[in-house]
Amino acid sequence: MGSLLETLQQEKIVAIFRGIGQAEADRAARALADGGIRLMEVTMNTDAALPILARWREQLDGLAFVGAGTVLDEKGAREAIAAGAQFLISPNLDEAVITYGAERGVSVWPGVMTPTEIVRAWKAGAEAVKIFPMASLGHRYLQELKAPLDHIPMMATGGVDLDNIGDYFRAGADAVGLGSKLVNLQWAREGRFELMEQRAREFTETVRGLGRQSNSFS
Repeated sequence: MGSLLETLQQEKIVAIFRGIGQAEADRAARALADGGIRLMEVTMNTDAALPILARWREQLDGLAFVGAGTVLDEKGAREAIAAGAQFLISPNLDEAVITYGAERGVSVWPGVMTPTEIVRAWKAGAEAVKIFPMASLGHRYLQELKAPLDHIPMMATGGVDLDNIGDYFRAGADAVGLGSKLVNLQWAREGRFELMEQRAREFTETVRGLGRQSNSFS
């Protein structure tokens, strides 16, 4: 399958589905895909995450790339890839997960916070890292990280919304991970999938607009 790094850097948004019900998962994912989201993950601590992932892989083929989030260890990586995950994301750094994914051509973007963790992940073979928790650290922290480590692609996750997304890209983010600000579980439960599609379109259009302002976010 090969690396999805180029897709991540081009699309710039990963939608995070955590705690969504099986009954809503498929329609919600399709709504986001219709709104322009091309990368989406279901977290492994979501009930029925593996069946959801397997269905998404079939239903969204050609529309979006699907992956697993909250992959904490090699066991989780093995289960996720067997279910069809095209990329793995975690809140932590586990080199075994990076190795397992790399050996199978599956992109792994581990969670890190400190410069030491970032470089460790990079040396272990991660093609990009997830800076987490960004809600607590803020975009200025990301900017400081990027100064000496600008060769390592970074995804900012946590605390990113429509109002501040530009701050994160200007600080050097290559992509962002969006949970509840994009994946509104209340709308999903109420069957208001048109609102989910509209929200997805707002985010994707905002990112495109930022791209037009500058050919590269730096």
